[in-house]
Amino acid sequence: MNLYQDLYQIFKNENNVSQELNILLDHSKDHSSYHPSHLPEVVVFPENKADVIKILNYANENKIPVVPFGLGTSVEGQVIPIKGGISMNMTRMNKIIEIQPDNFLVKVEPGVTRVQLNDYLKEHHLHFPIDPAIDASIGGMVSTNASGTNSVRYGAMKDQVLGMQIILANGEELNVGGQYLKSSSGYNLTNLFVGSEATLGVFTEITLRVYSIPKYKLTAMVEFTDLISASNAVLKMKKRDLSIEKVELIDERTIEAINRYKSRSFSIAPFLFLELGGNEVIVHHDYELAKEALIEEGCINIQLATNDLDRENLWEIRHEVAFAIKSMNPEKKLMTTDVCVPLNAMPNAINETRKMMDNSKIECAILGHVGDGNFHAVFSVDPENKSEVGLYKKINEQIVDYALKNGGTCSGEHGIGLGKIDYMYKQHGNSVSYMRQIKSLFDPNNIMNPSKIFKK
Repeated sequence: MNLYQDLYQIFKNENNVSQELNILLDHSKDHSSYHPSHLPEVVVFPENKADVIKILNYANENKIPVVPFGLGTSVEGQVIPIKGGISMNMTRMNKIIEIQPDNFLVKVEPGVTRVQLNDYLKEHHLHFPIDPAIDASIGGMVSTNASGTNSVRYGAMKDQVLGMQIILANGEELNVGGQYLKSSSGYNLTNLFVGSEATLGVFTEITLRVYSIPKYKLTAMVEFTDLISASNAVLKMKKRDLSIEKVELIDERTIEAINRYKSRSFSIAPFLFLELGGNEVIVHHDYELAKEALIEEGCINIQLATNDLDRENLWEIRHEVAFAIKSMNPEKKLMTTDVCVPLNAMPNAINETRKMMDNSKIECAILGHVGDGNFHAVFSVDPENKSEVGLYKKINEQIVDYALKNGGTCSGEHGIGLGKIDYMYKQHGNSVSYMRQIKSLFDPNNIMNPSKIFKK
């Protein structure tokens, strides 16, 4: 069997199949993590559903691994083809199929990106709110149940996906969900596939909720003396049921990196980035209530963004924190863990995480979408240095264990992939065996992204 020649015969076009080394290298890793790379044997570029069906029919018949690939922005090794086989690049399936403005929904192919979609929606005065602070493909975001800076108001991808067209491992087409906002009909297969990390099938069409763009926004950067005060302020604001669109935490280590990377001069202190949106009168009313809560918890400065440019500049800071932290040690890789805990456990969880990190003497930072209890610990580590990697893994385990013992989850948005398999078993116990049976039902030959999520 010659994999390249067989796939070439399927496409009859060399532009759809590649074994060029630079292309194989691009698909050997996710571009945001430390996980070791592994070359696929071949990269294919499907352009439509029919192409996907042909590839999966061939791969399933010959028991060849298939790993869908979007923009490669995952952080837990989800797109790394550690069993070789086929990397299926979905970026050419990037059509916006249909928009229904009156129904607040849009249908897209999986290769459409978040930025591309929002640029298209602007003319309809709509937006797609899920923002993981980096551009990503919609298919990839569905695959990992991405969330991000707007999750405090809009939730995660599972709250946006109304329906999907999926090609299963055997080439069969499966349609789940629909165009409705609610249903009490049968098992919720839609949410089964959201967050499945390409282990159950390949998405070829996705129906999403979209929303009116808020008429008015008010954005602030709020300085605190310590992390626990900033975290407590989030709790206090949440209890007041304010029109919060975003509330993000970054610690003093992150601010130090931003100052150097962006040539800024912010105080070296923890900050909350806060945005309220909606009706102007309500937003200003809610801001006064928010300010009371912030002051009660000891904020020492509030800097308002008074126009669109100031607002964009402020959120640009938050969106570039990973690059800023990376720039402090450019020769190293970023290792990141994300956990999510109940809101009342969050201040102590963040405080304990800071203590663990300070004791480690590794360059590290804390940031997160604290409006829903999700925060990240980010480390700069040399992946070739076994001592550093071992120390990172030890701290990562401590952070996850603390989250699990306090009612949390081992991952709020990054997923399991390669990096958190052990923790998923720790969190879910015997229910993992039922997940594996679901995997076997949809993919009996285990060709779909094998060795992800589950132990071998």
